[in-house]
Amino acid sequence: MYATWRSLKFLIKGPIILLLLFVINVMTHGHWFHWAALGIGIAWVLCLLRVIRAMIVLGGLAALIAYLRNK
Repeated sequence: MYATWRSLKFLIKGPIILLLLFVINVMTHGHWFHWAALGIGIAWVLCLLRVIRAMIVLGGLAALIAYLRNK
């Protein structure tokens, strides 16, 4: 459960960090931003999948409970 909560927070923090890195890259005329974006993007997608999986599991449990109560 803790990992899912951390993943949910990263879904918000990740783009903010990426924007900050982009601004730093533009200000320093660097050419490293695409590597940071690739790493953060992969981590963001994995976190998104973890959150979606948790939502599916919770939705299934809620449906099962509703089914059993109506029986």
